[in-house]
Amino acid sequence: MGRIHSIETMGLVDGPGIRVVVFFQGCRLRCAFCHNPDTWKLDAGEDISAEQLLEKVERYRVYFEKSGGGVTCSGGDPLMQPEFLIEFLKLCRENGINTIVDTSGFGKGNYKEILKYTDLVMLDIKHIDDAGYKELTGGNIQEFYDFLKEVNNSNAKLWIRHVMVPGVTDNYECMDKIVHIIENSVKSNKLEKFEILPYHTMGVNKYEKLGVEYRFKGVKPMDKKRALEFQKYVVEKINKNKSITI
Repeated sequence: MGRIHSIETMGLVDGPGIRVVVFFQGCRLRCAFCHNPDTWKLDAGEDISAEQLLEKVERYRVYFEKSGGGVTCSGGDPLMQPEFLIEFLKLCRENGINTIVDTSGFGKGNYKEILKYTDLVMLDIKHIDDAGYKELTGGNIQEFYDFLKEVNNSNAKLWIRHVMVPGVTDNYECMDKIVHIIENSVKSNKLEKFEILPYHTMGVNKYEKLGVEYRFKGVKPMDKKRALEFQKYVVEKINKNKSITI
């Protein structure tokens, strides 16, 4: 049995095509900009078996098959429930369903086995150095690199994403460091896409309901056009590297 927070049945921004997005309970990070704090606790949410979850996903097969979509395991962080995640991913593979794991790379191990049944990994770069990572998330950036190494050694393709927050990483120095991370830590022909997600405030009300302090109170949403300019800058710099092309 696993624990899930919710299911989004017609996801359009969580990977290619129309996708069923399963939000798993549990996350070890406490990102200042997180818009799903209600997924942090591992012991919350709905109990469900891998077979029951597959049944829910199968109802929407006609939509994701026609669009080249599938199922995206998000959260929280799905890596926090490795045994349940593996069982569910295996069932998806057996039934011809494309799978994505949307993660920060912080879980409870067994990554090699998880990645055997994962078609695509969407991996978040939260910050560009250890000090910034700890301040922003409470985690150690080395765990990000450890998981990325496992992705490099797998057959899964990779998208790298970065949530850009005004006043934190919205500058070209940080973008150059992200380029450096990608060029030095991502195996050639592995990366399919780099994407900047503009910071937003749509989850702030959840903090109030949970009685949790929102650390970015007063920070305005990231301008989408500006974020797209930074994304284009990173992609162009990466594409100059002959071994990596997006």
